[in-house]
Amino acid sequence: GPRPRGIVTHTGPPRHRGPLPRTPWTTRGPPPEVLSRRAERRPVREQVELDTVTYEARQHRVPGLARPRFPAWQRGWHDPWHSPGPRYEDMALRKERGCFVCHQRVRMLEGVRQAQWLTKTKLVQGLPPSVLSIVNDPAHQLQDQDEAVHRAIAHARLWETTEVAPRREKYCPVLFEDLIHLCRLMTMKYPSLAKRMLARNYRIAAVWERESFLLQVRGLNGILMNSVAPIPPVASKEEILATEEHVLETFYPISPTIDLQEVNVYRELNDTGFKDGYPYPHPHTLYFLESANVRPDRFRPEQLRAKMLMFAFGNALAKARVLYGNDPKVLEQPIVVQSVGTDGQLFQFMVFQLNTTDLVSSDGVKNLVWIDSDQNLYEKAQCVPEVKKRVVMKPAGIYGVQPETFKKFLALYLHGAV
Repeated sequence: GPRPRGIVTHTGPPRHRGPLPRTPWTTRGPPPEVLSRRAERRPVREQVELDTVTYEARQHRVPGLARPRFPAWQRGWHDPWHSPGPRYEDMALRKERGCFVCHQRVRMLEGVRQAQWLTKTKLVQGLPPSVLSIVNDPAHQLQDQDEAVHRAIAHARLWETTEVAPRREKYCPVLFEDLIHLCRLMTMKYPSLAKRMLARNYRIAAVWERESFLLQVRGLNGILMNSVAPIPPVASKEEILATEEHVLETFYPISPTIDLQEVNVYRELNDTGFKDGYPYPHPHTLYFLESANVRPDRFRPEQLRAKMLMFAFGNALAKARVLYGNDPKVLEQPIVVQSVGTDGQLFQFMVFQLNTTDLVSSDGVKNLVWIDSDQNLYEKAQCVPEVKKRVVMKPAGIYGVQPETFKKFLALYLHGAV
């Protein structure tokens, strides 16, 4: 007969389409004796030990023959660049108890709530009164401030490039430098601002116990501004004592250490990142720049605020350990560390006050944090003019500048010197 064209995929009667006919098998399933026959283990054939035939003797790959396995090559001398290193079990610093580490790439699932629980902190929305008084006082502002801010944004978003538009990796640090430069112009009015220092690539280490967990904040983090004199406490003694009634929010059934890295090889180290005798010993403000070009590589605002809180706490705790020793107690002079986070447009402001280093239980005095979140510095940067039918609908430029946001940025810079 004639040969069928193409490939015959299946032969035999056509497949049943539509619902199955209603029979005891389809409604109730197979009877028990059929199920028991299926469940019986079949006898295993006796395994015969065979030698694997490899292509080792042929010295080239042969399909169908196994890949030969050779012993690891021994160099005969110790090369630190090419040594696998000791196993975790054999390391000198290995401990049985795991430690949960928060480093700069940790993104907390529960955000600020989780950071609050880990650092035993009470949250207050908005900025503290001592900072707001600086924001609202016209004496603490530059002349032609709004115009200078507009110029700084335009420099970062429009001019600092040879391409059509600078990318976030470029404009975010440039904008930060320009805003800090504007803040430094206040040094003429307040000379104590000259006694500040910006530190990049310093490493922090702080260890603490929280209930049954051993926690650490460590590694690289933001850009730290140090000062000669510490920031005076923001909350009064009464406010600090009033935090004893505050109940920390939990998020059961989620573990409070979710997303932290658990390690077994660690040192219990407390270190501010600076040697004794450094002339600017007190942490003032931490700046976090989320300047990755691709969106998934940037922290979301909530995660960024959690990271800011953890590292502000870590810097304050490391400083407290230097000043008051390792014994857990309520501090006579609370330590204040500020934090600012930005992605080049959206700003997060935070003021953290460390009141106690007794963090094991959830009772007693809590620490305090003031957060002012999601403040836009400007609405849009139009790098290429919008043209429709040869008419410029929207010229290039910066739209919707919000001077209030820069006032807060400046107020945090001036806080402690004014």
